[in-house]
Amino acid sequence: MTSNRRIERESEFEEKMISINRTAKTYQGGRRFRFAALVVIGDRNGRVGMGIGKSKEVPVAIEKAKAVARKNLITVPVENGTIPHDIVGESTKSRVLLKPAGPGTGVIAGTVPRSIAELAGITNLLSKELGSRNQINVAYAVFDGLKNLRTAKQVQSLKEGGQS
Repeated sequence: MTSNRRIERESEFEEKMISINRTAKTYQGGRRFRFAALVVIGDRNGRVGMGIGKSKEVPVAIEKAKAVARKNLITVPVENGTIPHDIVGESTKSRVLLKPAGPGTGVIAGTVPRSIAELAGITNLLSKELGSRNQINVAYAVFDGLKNLRTAKQVQSLKEGGQS
């Protein structure tokens, strides 16, 4: 019975592999390769997660990344298919500007912000990658921006809570 639940939970999310990095370490007998996989999962309904998995084999790295992504789920406030306000997400030397867009605009973004936005359920968005364009850092920057988004109701309740 527990296996059935696990299957349902996995099918709830779509997953997308963003990148695979191959690193090599030279030993006396030759080079040994290791792989790092960056995976994003989302339900296209405001929940999205990202993870990095490392292993000596690609499929194992991907599975590890999926497990990490499930643990790092965030909820994104999506209003009418877009985000509530402009925001800049930062990670190391990468910065990503995310702007709401009108209906019918679509997701105008680089590959990493586009895939994260689509899996989060955002259908209209403008974005610009600033600084370093390293895929992993850009992904972390997009997540930083999405994590810090607030709806008008959330801001209002924060203001009311601070005045009392």
